Formats: sequence, structure tokens, C-alpha cells
Amino acid sequence: MKPMGPIPPTFAAQTGTLTIGGQDATALVAAHGSPLFVYDAALVAAQVARFRAAMPAGVDLHYAIKANPLPALLTRVAPLVDGLDVASAGELARALAVKPGSAISFAGPGKRDDELAAAIAAGATINLESAGEARRALAAGERLGIVPRLAVRVNPDLELRGSGMKMGGRASPFGIDAEHAAAVVREVIAAGADWCGFHIFAGSQALDAAAVSETQAATLALAARLAEEAGAVPPLVNLGGGFGVPYFAGDAPLDVASVGAALDTALAARADVLRDSRFAIELGRWLVAEAGVYLTRVVDVKQSRGETFVVIDGGLHHQLAASGNFGTVVRRNYPLAVAPRMGSTADGEVSVVGCLCTPLDRLGDRVALPPVGVGEVIAIFLAGAYGATASPAAFLGHPAPAEIVV
Repeated sequence: MKPMGPIPPTFAAQTGTLTIGGQDATALVAAHGSPLFVYDAALVAAQVARFRAAMPAGVDLHYAIKANPLPALLTRVAPLVDGLDVASAGELARALAVKPGSAISFAGPGKRDDELAAAIAAGATINLESAGEARRALAAGERLGIVPRLAVRVNPDLELRGSGMKMGGRASPFGIDAEHAAAVVREVIAAGADWCGFHIFAGSQALDAAAVSETQAATLALAARLAEEAGAVPPLVNLGGGFGVPYFAGDAPLDVASVGAALDTALAARADVLRDSRFAIELGRWLVAEAGVYLTRVVDVKQSRGETFVVIDGGLHHQLAASGNFGTVVRRNYPLAVAPRMGSTADGEVSVVGCLCTPLDRLGDRVALPPVGVGEVIAIFLAGAYGATASPAAFLGHPAPAEIVV
């Protein structure tokens, strides 16, 4: 028997039939088809409210839409946040449908010239990833006759301790190494660009509040040092994000109130060069992961050499992360349940496997579940972030899942 991660509190408290946004999960599948991603907009709003209550006044909240760029969800999220962060021209177009360009920033290595031009024309801030990209953005602005809005993304000389994905403290395609960042700032200012500040992202998926707070304090110190070296006050310092969610057995939720209190202390003590700067935290996964559930019907229950396999009509082509094939080294089980029997006692060990012809397509590895029959619905939680758009949907030619917001 292998443990599962914790079901998010809103769903874990339910008994009987699973409901999402007050609607019966099995009825949602009957109405919209299977497999189906369902996102509860009220749970996203509650996370935003938690952030606002915990963080110091004046710290902006940006949503990194790569976590979930579904237009119907963006429409609900956009009014709740101060900015949107994108990583492609496609995401930029979706963001512009719900926010003005001035509230959008564009990060990511390998931006094409047409993407730089689109961002400049829209009035979005480009987070520069290299000196070469800075020069291409300046040239694009000159061709368009528009002063580009440029920030410098810094590859920091620090990393977020305990993070699931480290983004700093090492050689990286992301950002300009800290020792060269001030020179690029001076270059873009001298060229007449509208310099918008620093973007400093050290890591993601951290559950240790002390580690997050330590990194934020170090980020403030780095931003101050770079501002002094550049001889310019950054209008905005994007402190990155890194807030994690508890996917696996033994994980505990991040103590956001503790992070906010420590950040309040750090901001009060910040260097004079940052006194007039604004600050933002950029979150994706933490805002939307727990609000999403992936629903999929059982098409077969079979025995093979003493093991029971529950075969579903979904799989890793929709939920790559839950299969353990998206950024994890050791495969561990996301939380899942039999939707009509929330809170029921498990009666045996089964493996929940998808419909693809690969042994990698396993969404629950030897988990304890209550009885489950053909036609019933399995719910896989923490599906609100890096689900549908982070999965190989075209693999083996199966249809794409439906996605709805409730």
C-alpha cells in the first residue's frame, strides 16, 4: 500500500457524494462528459483573500497564468489580482482579453522578435532574460516607435531552500546573472527605455515558511545592492513566488501568515534605495491548484496476478503531473477518491491506471480505495494547476478533456 497526498480541506470534509462548487461531481460528468477538469472559482477567490489578509499592505499580487490559462478562469481571476504574468504570445493574448497591457509582464527565455514586438505594442512589461534580449527589445521598440517597458529578470546568487524547483543560485537559462544585472539596467536606461524594475525568482513549490521568508529577505537585499550598483531606484521589485501546495503524503500547508509577518518586518527594514519601490509576489500554483479536480470514469476493473487495476478513460495525457512524469524524481501519489463515496472506508489496494498504451500511465499506484465499479467517477485532486495545458494532450490521439469553471 502506498500513501496518497492530503485531499484539500474543502473536499476532505465532505462525506457521501463529492460536490465541487456545490454541484454533484457525477452529475457534472454526465452533463459535460469525461474526462473533465472542474475549477471552483470560489476557492480561488478564497486563496486570494488569504493572501491579502496575510501579506503587508501594498504588496501586489500577480497571477502567473502558466499555472492555468483557461479563459473562463482568467475572467474570474483577473479582477482579483493586480497583474498577470505571461510566458508566451499566446498567453499574452489571453491576458490582454482581461487586463490592460500595463498590468501584464512577460517572462521566459527564448522570446521571439514577434513576441517582443507584441508585448511592446500592448504596453506590457518585458522581463529581460539576457543582455541580447535587452538589445533585441530596444531594437523592436525603435522599429515600432514605442518606448518599451523593460524590467531585468535576475538570476540570483541564492536559491529557495527546500523548493521543489530551484530557479536561482546556479547557471540558468532564466534571467541575467546577478553580477551582470546592473550593467544591463544602465544600458536600457541609457537607451531611453522605461525601466520598470527587477524580477527575482529563486524557486517554486516550497512549503517551509522560514525558507520562503529567508529568501524574500535575501531578495530584498539583492535588489537593494543591484539598485545601488545601477544607480537607479527600481519602480517595482517582483519578489517571485515559490508558495507551495501539499501534493504528497507528509506534506503540510505553507504557513502564509508567518510568511506575511516576516515580509512585513523585512520591508520595514529595507534599504533606503528601495523606499520608493513597489513590491509584488507572483503566484500561480498556490492560487489555483487546490481549486481544481480532474474527474474521470472507470471503464474497467481487472485482476492481474493478484493485483487490481482500475482503468479510467483519462490518464497522463491530461494529468501528466499526477502520473509522476512532470518534475518529480520519485513517483508519489496525488490525493484521489471515488467521487460517490467520499469519506468511505477503504476495503482494498488498487492501482488507478489510464487508457494509454504505456506503463507510465498510472495515476494512483497501489492506493487504498473503497469499492469502485465500472461507470463510477474517480476524482483526482490538486488539478487546478499544471493539468490540461502541461500534459501531452495529443499523445496517442485521444480526445482533449473538457474544462469548466463552477
